Amino acid sequence: MAGGGTRATDQLARLGIAHVLHRYRHDPRHPSYGQEASEALRVPPDRVFKTLIAAVDGALTVAVVPVAGSLDLKALAAAIGGKKAVLADPDQAEKASGYVTGGIAPVGLRRPLPVVVDETALDHRTVFCSAGQRGLEIELAPADLIAAAAARTAPIART
Repeated sequence: MAGGGTRATDQLARLGIAHVLHRYRHDPRHPSYGQEASEALRVPPDRVFKTLIAAVDGALTVAVVPVAGSLDLKALAAAIGGKKAVLADPDQAEKASGYVTGGIAPVGLRRPLPVVVDETALDHRTVFCSAGQRGLEIELAPADLIAAAAARTAPIART
C-alpha cells in the first residue's frame, strides 16, 4: 500500500485498498495526458484509464474509459438512465472534481458524483488511472477501483 498525498490516494488508504503509485515526468507539450501516461509507464493503453466529466441531462457524471478509446456519450447517458450527455467544460470539471484536467482521479472527488467505469476494466488484473495530479498514476485491481469510486460498470467506451 502506498500513500501519495492526494485526495485519491488518501481515500484509498482510508479504505484499506491496495494500490501502487507510479510517477513519471509530465511533458506539458504532450497532446494526450492518458497516452503520455501509457507511453511513460510502458503500459498498454487499454490498461490506462482516463477520467472525464460529463453532464447527463444537466447532472455531472464521471466517466472512466481506456485511453485507447473514447467516451460514447450516448452509452454513458443510457448507463445512468439519462437521455443526453455532453462533456463538461474544463473549468466545470475542475471545480466539481477538485483536480486539474489531465489529473482528474475517479476517487477522492471534491463532491460526490456518479461514476461509471467502462466494463473493459474488468478484463485486466490491474488498471491505471490518475492519482489526482499530472504525472502520477494509481495501479489497482479493477474491482477495487469500482468499490472505491462507488462506481457501476457499463460499455461506455468506443474503440
